[in-house]
Amino acid sequence: MPFTIEIALQAETDLAAMKAFHRNELLDAIEQHLTHAPTTLSRSRIKRLRLLDSPAYRLRVGDYRVYYDVDEVAFTVKVLRILSKVSSLDYLRGVGGEK
Repeated sequence: MPFTIEIALQAETDLAAMKAFHRNELLDAIEQHLTHAPTTLSRSRIKRLRLLDSPAYRLRVGDYRVYYDVDEVAFTVKVLRILSKVSSLDYLRGVGGEK
């Protein structure tokens, strides 16, 4: 059963600030990777954030990072933020840090 993707208001704001090329690339990656296997870890693309409760996962798409939570009971993925690699460091420090 495919997961439903919900994009939080802050993530929509993040997307709106990007160039159309990057926005389309990110939306395609979100659709491709998070609809069917959002918790399947990989060495470079999907990572579980161990020291954080939320966001629980990170999807890497080029120079951007998509932070999201998964509700496996309701089959829902909530995209919380979409940030550049540089901005991600400040974001993660603000929510508890990543190891």
